[in-house]
Amino acid sequence: MTPSPPPSSPRPRSRREHALSRRGRPRGPGGHFIGAYGLLALTGLLFLLFSLTLPRTFPTLDTVDSILSNQSIPAVMALAAMVPVVTGAFDLSIGYGLGLAHVMVMQLIVIDGWPWPLACLTVIVAGAVVGVLNGVIVVFGRIDSFIATLGTGSMLYAVTGWVTDGGRIVPAAQGLPAAFTDLYDSTFLGLPVPAFYVLALAAVLWLVLERLPLGRYLYVIGSNPRAADLVGIPARRYTVYAFTASGVIVGFAGVLLAAQQQIGNPSVGLDYLLPAFVGALLGATAIRPGRPNALGTVVAVAVLAVGLTGIGQMGADFWTVPLFNGGTLLLAVGLAGYTARRRLRTGAVSARDAPALPPEPPSTPTRDGGPPGTAP
Repeated sequence: MTPSPPPSSPRPRSRREHALSRRGRPRGPGGHFIGAYGLLALTGLLFLLFSLTLPRTFPTLDTVDSILSNQSIPAVMALAAMVPVVTGAFDLSIGYGLGLAHVMVMQLIVIDGWPWPLACLTVIVAGAVVGVLNGVIVVFGRIDSFIATLGTGSMLYAVTGWVTDGGRIVPAAQGLPAAFTDLYDSTFLGLPVPAFYVLALAAVLWLVLERLPLGRYLYVIGSNPRAADLVGIPARRYTVYAFTASGVIVGFAGVLLAAQQQIGNPSVGLDYLLPAFVGALLGATAIRPGRPNALGTVVAVAVLAVGLTGIGQMGADFWTVPLFNGGTLLLAVGLAGYTARRRLRTGAVSARDAPALPPEPPSTPTRDGGPPGTAP
């Protein structure tokens, strides 16, 4: 009997093969921590850097109050932009909607003499109607969200011009009701009240998106609409829900803007469009890297707020603000795309991070007892 040859030793892998084999492994806890909280750490580093550079003006309570107060409306707008992005859509009408919302608040209070609570509630409800209109046009009209919301935004801007006749709405000598302006100017626990609006809104969106089935369905729609259809998620209806939520948040931001500005300026809303998308897209690289999320959006707005405040105190020219926002938007889009591609390539999505799909409905047999899906 001929003895079998000894087994050959495995060929040593080359450096390229070793690298390719490691590419599919999930990142370790250190890499995940850096990816999730790196943007938050950057916020602290920027604050420390500007504090060392501007020790007399930057690390003060006045600067903190200014950041929390002045950046509250951009933060609310970023959260409004983030909700449709979860479903893979973009709402470019939010800037125009903000301009119309704050003008309508001033119109109803100053010109028409409405009680301010009723005026604010009416504007928020109108924001919901605009959101429903955007969602219906996108999902039932089968128009790309960029084109659809740009068109509706232009129409909102036309309505704003019609309401104001191209001018500003200025209150009378007695001014606006103190209770209305206190919506923005008051403090709570020594901090500006608008900061608590942002925290409350972010907490509600976090609860809906991360802990409720509605949020998981929205993430499934955004990541794979065909898979959502196959498992029975009504993608159209939930997309309309997302646009409606965005409209409600924009209406609320319009109320805050009217309480802050205390005049109706028909062109001010567009200034918040670019920072809103910068915060929403940059936030997709933090806390939950690769997916838009409420907490990451707040962190992204904090980075922008600290950076812009420090640049402003250093005496930078006015054109640095749009330059900073535009450059950060390009960086945010690039980082968000890279993070999403890396998650798909490495398979680093854990069971806790992946959105849960709803259970498939049980199949029912046909009348003649044959397998499901066959003709009777």
